[in-house]
Amino acid sequence: MNRWVIGAGILVLLVFVVLLMVRSWRARGRRQADIALPETAPDSLSPALVEHDGFYVATTRAGDPLDRIVVGGLGFRGRAVISVHREGVRLEIAGEPAKLIRASSIRDVGRATWTIDRVVETDGLVLVAWSLGDTDVDTYLRVTDDPRPLVDAVRTITTSAPTAGTTTGEQTID
Repeated sequence: MNRWVIGAGILVLLVFVVLLMVRSWRARGRRQADIALPETAPDSLSPALVEHDGFYVATTRAGDPLDRIVVGGLGFRGRAVISVHREGVRLEIAGEPAKLIRASSIRDVGRATWTIDRVVETDGLVLVAWSLGDTDVDTYLRVTDDPRPLVDAVRTITTSAPTAGTTTGEQTID
């Protein structure tokens, strides 16, 4: 009988913790209700300049790599196909409709080593700094190949030249 009571108590505690996590996640979404939703990528984009298989890691508020954006399907890390077109960067995150980061909204691009819950080798992440509506955000991507062609392709589609050495939080955009 004791085992059943202890087991039931642990089960109740686990359910309680999961419910708190769900409540917290929804509260974060409500706090970010003022952030615009990302644009769905149209089917008719120009041919890809570069395409990589990789991972979508996170999108955070600019300068705050610990404040994850959860609206519009940007809350969860996942496998992704990342392609750069003249119109912008297309993110096809597994389980989500493809999203487009317009070239006109990209502020800068570079490399990073860490964000939220991911630390990799030095400069192992691609950091795309862009504007999501009126909110400046940073999107972190991890590609399986050499990330330099991806970074270079994003730089070619942006209207302004990137600023070398720009600091975003503790991340450096080179």
